[in-house]
Order: sequence, then structure tokens, then C-alpha cells
Amino acid sequence: MVRRIAIVTGAGTGIGRACALGLLADGWTVVLVGRRVERLEQTAGLAPADQRDRAVPMAADITDPDAVAALFDTVAHRFGRLDLLFNNAADTMPYVPIEEVGVADWNRVMGSIATGTFLCSQAAFRLMKRQDPRGGRIINNGAPSSQVPRPDSIAFTAAKHAVAGMTRSLSLDGRRFDISCGQIDIGNVTPEDRPQPAVRQADGSLRVEPTMDVRHVVDTVRAMAALPLGVNIQSVLVMPSAMPYVGRG
Repeated sequence: MVRRIAIVTGAGTGIGRACALGLLADGWTVVLVGRRVERLEQTAGLAPADQRDRAVPMAADITDPDAVAALFDTVAHRFGRLDLLFNNAADTMPYVPIEEVGVADWNRVMGSIATGTFLCSQAAFRLMKRQDPRGGRIINNGAPSSQVPRPDSIAFTAAKHAVAGMTRSLSLDGRRFDISCGQIDIGNVTPEDRPQPAVRQADGSLRVEPTMDVRHVVDTVRAMAALPLGVNIQSVLVMPSAMPYVGRG
């Protein structure tokens, strides 16, 4: 069987961890990327014993160009190719009015989401264009906020709009190199270790919104990853049916 190589960023927790385990179950070799190697090792340890040799923790700060370059050089040297990149990592910040957003928080959120997606996608393009056979797939983790914002979320919303723009550009620029790029926008996922918090609605009220199990996200990412390169899911929104989104704002 041909070995398929994937990189999942933000693989130490949450959606990244769950999707990495799902890809391992489908036979992928998965490079687990995040800043804390101990969390990546925990993810690898959650895989069944017969899959753990295909779970490869590699700590890296995806906001650092040198760290990203070293990561992809290591993947190229060790595996010879890259078939899938899931740009999932993201820092967030509390919902606050725009006048209270600090520049440091703005830069941190934009760096982890927008800059991180750019740097990893750029490195993936370089590798996917030169490998033989060439090509590969990039999946970007967007958000409903990439289309419709929540109140008091300007940094996160701006970063996810940037991701949506990059998804389209990567999809267009990758065509002639057999590189596909799609985006999954993910609604409220049931938290692992805490109750779902109330969030601000467009009318100013607070509401605890419906959530869904993360397995529905995992199943969607697995389906996107399994497609042949000649077929692409350009954009998909997975959300609880009763989550306030349609008409939000």
C-alpha cells in the first residue's frame, strides 16, 4: 500500500487531535505539529497500538518562518513527500469591544491563524510541486466567522476572513500543479472538559448555543482527505442544526 503523509497543525488538543486520530485510523502517517511536544506525544499515545508508529510528533511554532521551514525540510527528508496539510492551529482571545483589543493580542491571533496558515501552505506548495508524483491537498480550518462575525470578535473574524481568501487563492494557484485546497468551517463543538459557555448574540444577549460531537468534524475532514486530487470540496460548513448562524447579525 502506498504510504500517505499528512501534517496536522494544532494536533495537541481538540479538533486537531481528533482529526489526527481519524486520519491515523484511515491509514495515514500523520505528523503531529504543535508548540508543546508533550501534548503531541499524548495525542500519539491515544492512537491504538498498531497505529502509533505512524503518529509522528514534531514540535514547531508555525508563526516562525524558520521553524516552519525546518519542519517541512524534516518531513521531506524523512518521508520524501507530503500528501495532506490540515491547517488547524489557532490562538483565540476573549470577546471584547474593538477599542479594548490590544495590539499584542491582535498580532498573536493573526499570527497563529493567518500567518501560520500562509507559512505552512507556502512550504507545502514548495514540496508538493517538486515531489514525484506531484500534487497534494490542503484543508484549511475556517469558521462560521469567516463568513458571518460574532459581536466583539474583530481579530478572530479578520484572521478567519484571511484564511477564506487564502483558501480561494491556494485553490486557484494550485490547479496546474495538482494541488487542491478546500476549507471546513466548524460550528460549536461540545467542549471536552467544561460546560459550553454562553456567548454574545447579535442583539447583545448572552446564550448557551447548541453543540455537536467532534466526530462529525472528524468524519468530514476524513471524507475531504480521501478524495482523489481531481475532486475537491471547496468549502463546507459543519454545524449543529439549531446553532444561530443563518441570519446571524
